[in-house]
Amino acid sequence: MPIKRYGAEKSGAGGQNLPFARAVEAGGWLYVSGQVAMKDGEIVRGGIVDETHQTMKNVLAILDEAGYGLEHVVRVGVWLDDPRDFWSFNGVYKTYFGEHPPARACVQSRMMVDCKVEIDLVAYKGP
Repeated sequence: MPIKRYGAEKSGAGGQNLPFARAVEAGGWLYVSGQVAMKDGEIVRGGIVDETHQTMKNVLAILDEAGYGLEHVVRVGVWLDDPRDFWSFNGVYKTYFGEHPPARACVQSRMMVDCKVEIDLVAYKGP
């Protein structure tokens, strides 16, 4: 079973090389690394709603590049910087997953970069 890695090019703040792939695919499974509201090497500002939309755009771009869609997502991990953002985050999140949400864990955590939300996920597309 071949393993395919999607990008470890300069995608961090300030154009830094990051020591991990954006996603790794193996045996129909796609593991997407944690994504934040980064655009052109900088965090998008504007609060939890804007950051969640940008983070989901980044996730969608990776899924699309690998030939997957939101319908293939089976599990999502969410980290929120501020638990008071939980309900606003959920309002945006449900617009992406609609009637068929994946399994999810959502925790409060201090972030490694100055952002409000980070999302990783696992998707599956059978043969």
